[in-house]
Amino acid sequence: MLRLAGILTGALMLSGCGPAPIQPPANPLFGQRLWIDPQSPVSQAANALRASGRQADADALAPITSQPVATWLTRDDPVPLAKRVVDEAEIAGAVPVLVLYHRPHRDCGSYSAGGSADATAYAQWIGSVADTIGTRRAVVILEPDAVPQLLTENCPGAEDTSTMLAAAIDRLSAGQKTLVYLDAGHPGWIEDTGRLAQALRRGGIEHADGFSLNVSNFSSDVVNHEYGDRLSSALGGAQYLIDTSRNGNGAATAPAGQPDSWCNPPGAGLGADPQIGPERGYAVARLWIKVPGESDGNCRPGEPAAGEFWFDYAMRLIDQRH
Repeated sequence: MLRLAGILTGALMLSGCGPAPIQPPANPLFGQRLWIDPQSPVSQAANALRASGRQADADALAPITSQPVATWLTRDDPVPLAKRVVDEAEIAGAVPVLVLYHRPHRDCGSYSAGGSADATAYAQWIGSVADTIGTRRAVVILEPDAVPQLLTENCPGAEDTSTMLAAAIDRLSAGQKTLVYLDAGHPGWIEDTGRLAQALRRGGIEHADGFSLNVSNFSSDVVNHEYGDRLSSALGGAQYLIDTSRNGNGAATAPAGQPDSWCNPPGAGLGADPQIGPERGYAVARLWIKVPGESDGNCRPGEPAAGEFWFDYAMRLIDQRH
C-alpha cells in the first residue's frame, strides 16, 4: 500500500448514478511552505558575482535565487550538506527538497557517472541520510532515472538496482515526516505506463509516497499531468511530483536521444514557479528539482561538466521564459 496516498481504484460515477465519486487522496504537503536555500549553488554564484563587482549580473539571477530549489546529495559524505539543509529548513519552518543521487553505476557511466561503490556502501550512504533527516520534515526524490534505465539501458550491475531502491525506501520511510518519491523518468521515455508501473513496484514504490516526473527534463506541464495521471492509475492511485524547473517551453523538437533533446537544449526556458498543489489530488506539487543553470554535461565544445553552474545558461533560461 502506498504509504500516504493509499490505493484507490474504480472510476468516478456519473452524477446522480450510484455512490458519490471517490475523492482523490489528501496532499501530504498541503499548507506547508517550501524552503529557499540562501546557500544554493545559484545564490553562491550570485554572491561571487557581487564580490567581483558584477552587481547587475548578480541581480539578474533573482528569478532563480528567489525560488525554492532542490538540494542534490551526490557526494560520498552527504551528511554535512544534508544536516545544514534540514537544520536551516526546520528553523525556518519550511520543507526542504533533497535529491538522493548516489546509486552504484549512476547514469550508466554517462555524463553524471559516479555513485556508491556497491550495494553495501549504498545502504550505508542511505542510512546516513535517513539518520541526518531524523524526525525533521523533508521531501526526498530518490535516484533520478534509475528505474527507467533498468528498462532501456544495459547498465553493469543493474540487476541489484531494484533491491537497493526498495531497501532505500524502507530505510528513509522510517522517518515519519520524510516523504519519499521514487523517480519515474519523463513522459518521452517509457511509453508503456503499465510496464513502468511494474518496474516501479519492483523498486518498492508501494512503500513510498509516490513518484517524481520530468527531473532534469523539459516536458510541458500538460504533458506531465496527462502522463502522470496514467501512471498513477496504473499504480492504483499513486501521487506524484513534477519538475518544472526548465520546462517553460516544453520538450525540444530534436530527435530523442540527441543532445539537443536533453542536454542543455538551446530553446529551454524556466517553467512555472514551485508550488504545492491543492488539498486533495494526485499531482502533489510542482517543484524545481533540477537546479536551473547547472549544466547537464559537456555535450558540446565549451560546455561545463554535469552539475556545474553556468551563468550564461542560467540567463538563457531566464530570458527564454514564456
